[in-house]
Amino acid sequence: MADTPDQLLERWVIGQSGDTGPWVRDQLVLLSQSTKERDLHKFLGLAPRRLGKADLDLSAKDLTDADSALPGWRPDGWSIDGAARVLGLLRFKGARPFAEIFKDLRRTSDAAEMIALYRGLPLYPEPEALDFEVGEGLRSNLKPVFEAIAHRNPFPRDVFDQHRWNHMILKALFIEVALAPITGLKQRANPELARILVDFAKERWAAGRPLAPEHWISVAPFRDDPAIRPELDQAIADGHLTEGALT
Repeated sequence: MADTPDQLLERWVIGQSGDTGPWVRDQLVLLSQSTKERDLHKFLGLAPRRLGKADLDLSAKDLTDADSALPGWRPDGWSIDGAARVLGLLRFKGARPFAEIFKDLRRTSDAAEMIALYRGLPLYPEPEALDFEVGEGLRSNLKPVFEAIAHRNPFPRDVFDQHRWNHMILKALFIEVALAPITGLKQRANPELARILVDFAKERWAAGRPLAPEHWISVAPFRDDPAIRPELDQAIADGHLTEGALT
């Protein structure tokens, strides 16, 4: 039987924590039995000091295991202390609903802590209860916080409605965040988003600014839409676009 995401996190964190491994294991047992939030806060505060902040060292097999446990989950780029924080949250059996605990942690977190919290989104219980806090992250002016939600994270693909999905893509364009690392970019393509992207492209061309090829990933499935095709044909005629970019 394949490991669950929290089992994988435990294996990676303890396997890379050296002499601190027994401490991590003991803390996880404590959190799985405790309802005292001070135990969780203590672990979250100590994790970076005890474990350091290096990136997790994940092999190709580790990433395959992650995708098997949760399709689209890509924990490459996670730090060891960030992974430990997420793991601690998953193991803690608090008296309050998870969403309330998450809300309080987010509001008192620094940027690094917030990034870890948002990277864990696809692993948390009751994702619909985190709607407001996710919205706050998407509104952040800190690119790394926005990217923690948008990049290599299956949560938006699996949970967002079309309006929020399209808004996330548009925000990524405005703050110049790459689109290609967004999980589900092809699967969640929709006609409304395609039209938004074409309009955005026209504004960029008018300003003499280029567009990356990834811009057309969500447009390509609708290239023959009567509301879109004339705009694309004109862009091709003007030399801004090639037909090959739409395949």
